[in-house]
Amino acid sequence: MTQKERYVRFVEYFREAMPDAKTELHYDNPFQLLVAVMLSAQCTDKRVNMVTPKLFEAYPTAKELASASESELLPLIGSISYPNSKARHLISMAVMLRDEFGSKVPESRDELMKLPGVGRKTANVMLSVVMGQSAMAVDTHVFRVSHRIGLVPKSATTTLSVERHLCKNLKEEIIPLAHHWLILHGRYVCRAVKPICKDCGIKEICAEYNRKQ
Repeated sequence: MTQKERYVRFVEYFREAMPDAKTELHYDNPFQLLVAVMLSAQCTDKRVNMVTPKLFEAYPTAKELASASESELLPLIGSISYPNSKARHLISMAVMLRDEFGSKVPESRDELMKLPGVGRKTANVMLSVVMGQSAMAVDTHVFRVSHRIGLVPKSATTTLSVERHLCKNLKEEIIPLAHHWLILHGRYVCRAVKPICKDCGIKEICAEYNRKQ
């Protein structure tokens, strides 16, 4: 099977299986999504969704969050991984939003990445989910699943190289959806430990599955 054929089958399957795939993080506006994505680093979306309702009630906008202290924020996010560093980043991010961006989440990758605690992956999530841009955020699920299926070569050893391979081979309008397809497939089927291959609808094109047969 050629790489082109693998991509075609990948898109065909998920267009049918997950036509409306979207983030599992709960949010009502770009600011809330940015906070949720920052909290989700090395933490489950389920845990983040348990924490954010009270957090957003206490700090509904960047202006309120910018005025918070770490000691005020920590009790609200204490069950999240790395709460101390995330509290610092959230407050610093909110201060920059307030002071440099009029409390609005910027709409370019370069400006998003100026925000404390916001790297390329988080910026790409914002561009893809909120702005509808063709940005591919590569997290651990995207990295693992794209390699297992064979969408990217073994030589793609960095998140940026995986991002570039995926974006090169997917149509622009598909990229935001494909981001969610890979995450959800990795979360529920192609798991890091003991992938559930019997439930996989694309195992016939999966390089790793067929290598083991």
